[in-house]
Amino acid sequence: MAETYATELTQADYCYMFVLILQLLMIFTDILCNCLSVLLGNQQVTLLIILIIQDSCLIFSLILLFLVFFNTYAFKAGLLGLLVKSFRGTIFILLSYLILTVTYQVWSLSLRWDHKDEYIWNDGLQAVYVFQKLFAVLHYYLYKRAAFTLSDSKYYHNSDWIKKQSRLSL
Repeated sequence: MAETYATELTQADYCYMFVLILQLLMIFTDILCNCLSVLLGNQQVTLLIILIIQDSCLIFSLILLFLVFFNTYAFKAGLLGLLVKSFRGTIFILLSYLILTVTYQVWSLSLRWDHKDEYIWNDGLQAVYVFQKLFAVLHYYLYKRAAFTLSDSKYYHNSDWIKKQSRLSL
């Protein structure tokens, strides 16, 4: 006889689901801004607005990630080092991607702003562009992985996993 178990979602589950959706929305918005910045490269004011939206979303992504960190049991128990150690790659890539994105945006806009109809593309700008796109892919993968990992319930209550990790870190 097969029994089915209905699980009720608590208010905390809805909160985690909402934050997860917000995090995925930030990734989607960043991808959209990257696409639009290539397509609308010759319209300076529109491009500036798109790039401001992209930078705002990246900063908001970083804030969301740390807000999720602050909500975990590990953080409340004083095990911030455990969280940072577990997600240091995500934090490093996100910060590097943000720096590369702002660098590329400022450089490309400063070259193109007064030369609307000219195609300006030097070697340095091309190198920053390639690294920014490579870091974008890493950012999307690691940020999404971190968002899904942090939605696991083991981070939000005292569990054997946290006890084991805290013993290993000592």
